[in-house]
Amino acid sequence: FAMAYDDQNIFAKILRGEIPCDKVYEDEYAMAFNDIAPKAPVHILVIPTGRYVSIEDFGARASAEEVQGFFAAVAKIVNEQGLTENGFRSIANTGSDGGQEVAHFHLHILGGAPVGPMVAP
Repeated sequence: FAMAYDDQNIFAKILRGEIPCDKVYEDEYAMAFNDIAPKAPVHILVIPTGRYVSIEDFGARASAEEVQGFFAAVAKIVNEQGLTENGFRSIANTGSDGGQEVAHFHLHILGGAPVGPMVAP
């Protein structure tokens, strides 16, 4: 899924404050906000503050500090949201086959109720 990063994608605009979001977390490595079309009682998108197209791009090009900071933010968010006791699902859609709709790496955190099967039959 090699594609150039587009600074006009919706998540880049959210990071720059050009488009509002229902923010639940922000630090120097990540921003998290409630999904506008939630698929579970809790449905949060976590995005790195850097310019990465996909999880593969993030893994290949992000610094160790960025990777650690991003996943530390994920841990804080799921704890703050009370999702650790009963669990949650995290999903990173990548490319067209993976159903990625915005070409900025983002992790979906779904929880608050059983989230069903891994993929639709």
